[in-house]
This record gives sequence, structure tokens and C-alpha cells, in this order.
Amino acid sequence: MKRITVPRLALTAAIAAATTATAPAMAQLEEIIVTAQKREQGLLDVPLSVATMSGERFTALFEGGADIRGLSTRVPGLYVESSNGRVAPRFYIRGLGNIDFDLAASQPVSIIMDEVVKENVVLKSFPLFDIEQVEVLRGPQGSLFGRNTTAGIVKFDSRKPTRELEGYAKVDIGELDTLNFEGAVGGGLSDTVAGRVAVLYQSRGDWIDNAFTGEDDALGGFIEKAVKGALLFEPNDRTSVLLGAHHRDLDGTAAVFRANVFTTGSNKLNENYIRDTVFFDEGDNNPQEYRNTGVNLKVEYDFDSVTLTSITAGEDAKGRSLGDIDGGFGASFLPFMGPGFIPFPSQTQDSADVEQFTQELRLSSNSDGRLNWQTGLFYFDSDLDVETNPFFVPATTVTHENTSVAVFGQVDYALTDAWTLTAGLRWTDDEKDFFAPGFAESVSDDQVSGDLALSFAASDSSLYWARVGTGFRAPTIQGRDVAFGAAPSIADSETITAFELGYKAEYLDGRMRLNAALFYYEVDDIQFTAVGGVDNSIQLVNAEQGTGQGGEVDLEWALTDNFAVTFGAGYADTEIEDSSLRVGSCGSGACTIRNPVDGNGLVFVDGNPFPQAPETTFNFTASWTLPVGRESELFAFTDWSYQGDTQIFLYDAAEFVTDGQFEGGLRLGWRLRDGSYEMALFGRNITDEENVQGAIDFNNLTGFTNEPRVWGLSLSSRF
Repeated sequence: MKRITVPRLALTAAIAAATTATAPAMAQLEEIIVTAQKREQGLLDVPLSVATMSGERFTALFEGGADIRGLSTRVPGLYVESSNGRVAPRFYIRGLGNIDFDLAASQPVSIIMDEVVKENVVLKSFPLFDIEQVEVLRGPQGSLFGRNTTAGIVKFDSRKPTRELEGYAKVDIGELDTLNFEGAVGGGLSDTVAGRVAVLYQSRGDWIDNAFTGEDDALGGFIEKAVKGALLFEPNDRTSVLLGAHHRDLDGTAAVFRANVFTTGSNKLNENYIRDTVFFDEGDNNPQEYRNTGVNLKVEYDFDSVTLTSITAGEDAKGRSLGDIDGGFGASFLPFMGPGFIPFPSQTQDSADVEQFTQELRLSSNSDGRLNWQTGLFYFDSDLDVETNPFFVPATTVTHENTSVAVFGQVDYALTDAWTLTAGLRWTDDEKDFFAPGFAESVSDDQVSGDLALSFAASDSSLYWARVGTGFRAPTIQGRDVAFGAAPSIADSETITAFELGYKAEYLDGRMRLNAALFYYEVDDIQFTAVGGVDNSIQLVNAEQGTGQGGEVDLEWALTDNFAVTFGAGYADTEIEDSSLRVGSCGSGACTIRNPVDGNGLVFVDGNPFPQAPETTFNFTASWTLPVGRESELFAFTDWSYQGDTQIFLYDAAEFVTDGQFEGGLRLGWRLRDGSYEMALFGRNITDEENVQGAIDFNNLTGFTNEPRVWGLSLSSRF
């Protein structure tokens, strides 16, 4: 077993500040309530590594038109990327994720929105608006949330209807014809019914020229429209019925791939990269369109000593993305025609039709005694049709069917006033069926997963905790290669055992909050996806084992009544442990492989870090206000994030790694202290960093990057 390490400087500085700083009594931090264990608890009472985001730290990320990928590296250990534009994001926590770009990909990070799991990658991309709080649960969550949570969970909770009339409206206008509008209104409709409706409109004009066709402003834009509503019915003190519905409508540009933007031997963007220009000879300027509708019903009935909860939900989504996958046009004897040599043209259209149904029944104690418990049943059913059209052969449609049932329970018992023991178990049965022309595959597995935690409350404002957790990612079938004449691939279940130590505390009369954790995990039969290579395939593989170790620190500090900072640091040292595992390398032959290669040209990946697993992540925010008169104030807010060394593919190539990437944001403005009116100048990616987010390796040295700098004006009103 490896020695557990953490970023010593960050941890030492945070603890030293927390234990030695002194200051006069000032404004306290707001109490944080989380539902990481499916019930409301104070953050300091939960023996888990949980980070939260809300308020300006959250909303500022989306003023420049960002989607859910804007959360990437804004929480220690969390990374998000996508080669599918604003749909099909890929999430990673503590280095665990899945680089599979197909619409049927499974992920070890679960996305929970309003207590409903969003299993398919398209459903995970629903736009974020009217959000009360984000919770990031790091580490396996096998007892309460089940399979496919080996890395953790990102949990979103929308604002709920209230009896009082309230609402807000916010409009952001920025460069590149960027426009965001978000608003909501809610209140009591009768003595027993309250409602709330929220809307979102995001758009950006096309701003990228296509130099091959001669079109100016040919692509890069989007129009994103979404609405969600909720009705809360409370006929008496015992009964609560919450009905919700949501809809999303997206039309825009899929991911923008750029050919030959790396030079052999270097991972730096070269002269072929022109942010506002591409050379697309195919792909119709990469259009993308998706629609998603969902409904959910939560019913709670409070008996004298227990509460019964039922959560029923259905989702339906469909859409398509078309792209020039080779990223351009060019030949060695026609260098003026495009960004270097491209051996052959490649365009592909992928479409998805998703249906998902979930049902959870949960019985939980509601006493104030030493013993608290909950138990429940969960049912999941989904159908997914994926059509892949590479155009040089007929389009192929494959069907994925997935059903899962589970029984779970958790109990925590206060051994003394200071010591608490928490234990949970879950039995899960997961079945998958796959159908395609000439192929039919079925896989299934049932496993027991769980966790055990012991916590010690040294005081009313500090908690030490230790936890061991297990979980599994269900077996997976990947059939995209059927469209190219190859058989589907199958990966067996991966299982994780994770060990964690944590410390949470508040200092300085509630003006400072510290949340720190160390972790070590082992994943047996870890699932990886070998993408690209000579034939641009997607092959699932199981490595014998993967390990990870590291830690996270979250710090919030209200230094004065008018100045507050947050700081986060994450470190994840991951390693593939399988001396026999080999994968294909870049099909272009232009990359520089730094791993051993066998006689068939396959690359040994033993000892490599996990793909798209940043070794370090840092984030920082600072908020300052200056009172102006009795009712208003000037303010300044800035946020920064940093992503350390990251290997893009399973194999190590000099061109396909990133290092030292960062982004920053800024807000300057005026507002009334009660929040009723606000005007602000905002900037996203204010230093206009050109950060590589991913690559395509089968044809040439293709890459894709982050969004450009956007400056704008934000106006908002609350009532």
C-alpha cells in the first residue's frame, strides 16, 4: 500500500490560519445544511467529505453563458469536460471518471437533481438555474445511492415553493452577443398550495468563421431555453406532496474540433490554432439540438415516529449532434488550404432517444433520540436508442435497456454525547441488454455495498471522522463500434474500497470554516475506455486494479464584516496497476509515446495515472463590500481555479497532456444591501486563457479548448 500524501503547504497553511488567527467579533458565516445522507443535517454533523456551493460563488460561473461544465475545478477534486458541447458532460471526482464520448457511456460519478438520479449522459447536462445549493459528495456512496457512485455524487437542489410571494429576475448581456436571462416567481396559491416557476434563456451568436467555406460567423453560437415548475400541497401537518416538471430546448453548435493544433513533441497550441477560425469541409458547421422533458412526484407522510417518502420520476430526451471530427481540411501539398495534413475526412452524426423511470420508497425515523435510521427500496428502468451515422456506411441504431432494483438501509447511533457510529448497506441487482443488427448481448450483476463511519465531536464546532466505504459500477456494454463493422465490447463490474479520515471545524466565533479529508482507495477490475487509435474505436477494458490517494481542503473565512475569502485544494495521485494491459496509440502516428510499446504497436499503460484525472486542483474566491449610505454598497468579487497535470488518454503521449491551466472571473458593481437591486460589470475567463480540454487522436493532432473571454453587464432584482 502506498503512503498517503496531501499538498502539505495548503493543509498546513489552512490549519495554521484556523488555529492561530484572532480578531474581534464580526459577522458569522451562514450555517450550511446538507442532505448528503437523504435527511437535513448540519455540515459539521456529516461524517463525509462534502463540499457545497451556493449564492454568488455559484451564479457568477454562468454569467458568460457557461453550462454545467462551469463547475469544473471549482470544488477540490471535481473535474468536468465534454467532447459533445453542451450535452453529455463527463464528471470526475478524485480522479475517477470515464473518458467515453459515446451517448451510452456509464460514469462512476452520479448526478442527482432534486433527489432524482440522472443516469444517461444527456440527462446529466440539464441547465442549472434557480438552484438553492450544490453538494459534492466525494468518495463512494454505495449504501444510500447505489451503483455507479464509486467516485461520488454531484447533487443539485432547486429552490422550493414557499408561502410568501417571492421571486427574482436577472439579465446578463455580454460580448459575442451573449445573453442570459433567469427568473422565478413563487408563493402561496391557497391555504394548502404553494407554487414556483423558473425560466432560463441563454444565447450566444455565432462567432467562429469557417475559412474553408468562406462563411463569417458560421458557428459557435447556441440558444438554450428551459423552464421548471413545482407545486407544493400540504393539506395537513402530516402530509406533503411536491409535484415538479421541467423542460429543456437546445439548439446550437456541438464541440468545435481543431485539426493539427499540436506540434509533434509538444502539448502547446501552435499556429494552426486560431480561436475564432476553423477550416471545416464537412459537418455542416457542427449543429446540435436536444429536447428534454421530465416530471417528478415526491410524497411524504409523517407518522408518529417514522416518515414515509415516495419519489417517482420520469425523463424523456432526444436529439442529435453532427461534427467535422477531423477538425479541418488540408494536405501536405496544399498547406494553404488548411491546418496541415489530414489523411482522410471524417464526419459523424450521433443521435440519442432516452427514456428513464425511477421509483424510490423510503421509511425513516423522525425522533430526536440516540438512534436514527432509514430503509428503502429503489427501482430504475431506462431505454436508450443511439444512432451513429459516419456517412461512408449506412447509419446504425443500437438499443440499450437497463433495469436495476435495490434494497438499502442506514443507521447512526450516538454511542455517547461525542461519539457516533454510522453504518449502511445496500443490495443492488443490475441488468443490461443490448441489441444491434447482428448482435444481442446481456450482462447482469448483484452486489452488496455499504459504508461504516465513526465520528467524534470534540466540541460543538468540530468533528473528527473516519470512514470506510465500498461500491460498484455495474457491468457495461459499449456498442458504438457496431456502426463501423466491429463487435460490441463489455466490461465487468468494478468494485471500490475507500478509506477516509476527515476533520471539520468552525473557528473565530463562526467566522471561519475548515473541511479537510485524506483518502486512499483501491478499485478492482476498474473499467476504462480505450478511445481513438488507428480505427477510432471505443473499447471497454478492465484493468486489474487502480489506486488513488490524496486529500482535499475547503476553507471559508469572513476576515471582516466586508471581506471574505474561500480557498480549496485537492490532490489525487492515481495509478493503473495492470502489467498486461495494452491499448492502441494515436492513429495519426504523429504523437510521441512515452510508454513501452509491444511488437504489435500496442502501448503498455501500467503505472500511468487515470485519464483526465487532474493531479491537483485549486480554487479561490474573494468578496469585498464598501457601504455607501445606509442602504447600498459597492462590491467586488473574484473567483479563480487551477488544474494541474492531466493526462488525456490511457497512454502517455507528450502532445496529449495538460498542465498549469487556470481561469478567473470578476464582478464589480453596486447593490442594495437587501439584495433587491444589483448592477454589475462581469468578466469570465478574464485573462482569455486558451486551455486544452481534450483531444482526438485517430486522424491528426486534433484538440478542443475552453470558451473565450466574455465581458458584460449584469442587472438583477429580487422581491
